[in-house]
Amino acid sequence: MSELRMNALNALGGVQLDEKKVAKIHQGFTPLFESKSKISDIFAKNVFNLITMKDYLSEGTYNKMVEVIKHDVKIDHTTAESVAKGLKKWAMDNGATHYTHWFQPLTGTTAEKHDAFFKPSLDITVQGMEHLSASELIQREPDASSFPNGGLRNTSAARGYTIWDPSSPAFILETENGKTLYIPSVYISYTGESLDNKTPLLKSNELHNVAATAVCHLFDSSVNNVITTLGWEQEYFLIDENFYHARPDLVMTGRTLFGNKPPKGQQLEDHYFGTIPERVQKYMIDFENECLKLGVPVLTRHNEVAPGQYECAPMFEELNVAVDHNLLLMDIMTRKAKKHGFKVLFHEKPFAGVNGSGKHNNWSMATDKGKNLLSPGKNPGSNLSFLTFFINVVKAIDENADVLRASIASAGNDHRLGANEAPPAIISVFTGSFLEKVLNDFKNSGLSTLEAVKSILDLNIPKIPEISVDNTDRNRTSPFPFTGNKFEFRAVGSAANCAQSMTVLNTLVADQLIKFKKSVDDLINLGVEKEKAIIEILQKYLNESDRIIFNGDGYSKEWEKEAKNRGLANLKTTPEALKALISEKAIKLFTSNAIFNEHEVEARYEIELENYIKKLDIECVIMEELVRTHILPAANQHISLQINNLRGYKEIGLNKAADKEKSDIENLFNIIEELKQLNSQMIEVRTKILNKKELVQQAKGFSDEITVYFEKIRTHVDELEKLVDDNFWRLPKYREMLFLR
Repeated sequence: MSELRMNALNALGGVQLDEKKVAKIHQGFTPLFESKSKISDIFAKNVFNLITMKDYLSEGTYNKMVEVIKHDVKIDHTTAESVAKGLKKWAMDNGATHYTHWFQPLTGTTAEKHDAFFKPSLDITVQGMEHLSASELIQREPDASSFPNGGLRNTSAARGYTIWDPSSPAFILETENGKTLYIPSVYISYTGESLDNKTPLLKSNELHNVAATAVCHLFDSSVNNVITTLGWEQEYFLIDENFYHARPDLVMTGRTLFGNKPPKGQQLEDHYFGTIPERVQKYMIDFENECLKLGVPVLTRHNEVAPGQYECAPMFEELNVAVDHNLLLMDIMTRKAKKHGFKVLFHEKPFAGVNGSGKHNNWSMATDKGKNLLSPGKNPGSNLSFLTFFINVVKAIDENADVLRASIASAGNDHRLGANEAPPAIISVFTGSFLEKVLNDFKNSGLSTLEAVKSILDLNIPKIPEISVDNTDRNRTSPFPFTGNKFEFRAVGSAANCAQSMTVLNTLVADQLIKFKKSVDDLINLGVEKEKAIIEILQKYLNESDRIIFNGDGYSKEWEKEAKNRGLANLKTTPEALKALISEKAIKLFTSNAIFNEHEVEARYEIELENYIKKLDIECVIMEELVRTHILPAANQHISLQINNLRGYKEIGLNKAADKEKSDIENLFNIIEELKQLNSQMIEVRTKILNKKELVQQAKGFSDEITVYFEKIRTHVDELEKLVDDNFWRLPKYREMLFLR
């Protein structure tokens, strides 16, 4: 047996870590439930929010910051100078020695460069001191050519800027190496183009605010602004860290390129919502404690469907902050996993044959008066405000389904979408049966008195209370279902930055609301009464967008056929889906609303294509290497064992046994020879693809040709795993990684 695989199994003692290792892993770990603290005692203790600012800023500066954060007032230099002094004092009072602008380059992750507060003096008679100026708080300068930029920057034009985002609070991150002040920031080029995911998100937030507020004024002139809200649900896998390091494919790609399906997977459905393993729960509590101190309201935890799969989720927050908090959570989960001897996997499909992982984005909008604009109320049939926003969202999705699909396209998500475990690649909207009736009545007759009356369910069991039943069931097969007072974008991948899909969703909804408001105003100017004008336009929208509403089984083959008849796209691969980003419609959508200029749109398209190509190329290279250096040597060892057995059978005259052994050897030999040929052919095809000049051609080549080899080679390797002696097999197996805790 491979030394790495053997060591990984020994570390687990066949079932779990030995007591000494457990003690070492959890040394110094004090879970919240063992202390006398409540969550409210530690929540946001490491965050420089408005509550903390009261103690570190003057009254005048504090009031200015309230205006900046709550009312989108641009911060002035004098205020920034006062904030910098207060922020530095708070950070140092809490043990921080360094600060960093924390930003989101187009790598899909975050980036940071740490600077010390301490500034030495040029005068040797004067001791240096800690300092943070307004200019240092507001602006820093990382290299803009070394991150993905799609041609917006080149090596000789490297200047770029990170700029403080006051709307997302600064925080102190504690690690074993010390404490650092993190300042959320946007990232732009020297020429002003956005090089990150936060800049367009903030633009889309403001665009949506203006558009939605204008529509709100049709019903309530006192509304000052509208915010978008997000509550994400993060799915992930945990495996023992030793197994991870014994699987080069996991290390290089985040997923297993091989792995025979174990006798038990998720078919018994016993892992979902089951008892959380003790070691896993300790890990969960540890990263949750850190998140709570950073103001991330992660309050839900449970086992997910697949073995080794789990989920955590927070309360919803303002969208920009929620995105920052999700990225922060993923970073903390990764750090804490190592401490507990785990590796956390965010890849959308790390293991074949069991469910992959998503990141459901629960999106809604609320006014500054606290009203959720997507809450139907007791009488949705007569709630014209709700119907207005709901129908406009449906219309926006129908008009831009392909652009929304492009926002979630990735090599990892291609394994998940439409695989009978996640929403299909066909974008549709689920309304539920009750709202479907409301919308049909509205389309045909206008406002109605149809009430959302919840029925009562009584099990007639003593001591078991009766419950109220929702008006409609949930649909887990829909990519974009309405779930009572919000839309849940279920198709987002677990490794994704929420900002990408939320920027697109904000933009297309805002664009639709702008068109709607203009249409209403035009009718009113023609003398049509306001309510009548609103109803007339909404009825028109419903008739035009009927095709996007689907309340059936999104996994069924029948839906694929029906969707095609409806004219809905089924974009199953990333290269197919990304084309929508550079369509005339998409470019107009983003440029007319000042989210991106045309160059920025094209740059993002190029970056996403390059990312897809590079990821599949890495998978191709590591697959070829593993076959050559791990799989074939193990198979050859097994053949040698069989040949010795064959000789032994012949020597003692066991002819039937010898014939069977010979047949097994021939079968194994044939698999090995076919595997060698496929491996060589795949590399030859890879070379031809990479010699193509156009990124589009390369991406299509990997999608259409290389992935075919992935499947064929995997089939042969997984067959070998079933045949080769367990002592010779070098890669940890699925039954070991997923079931040994």
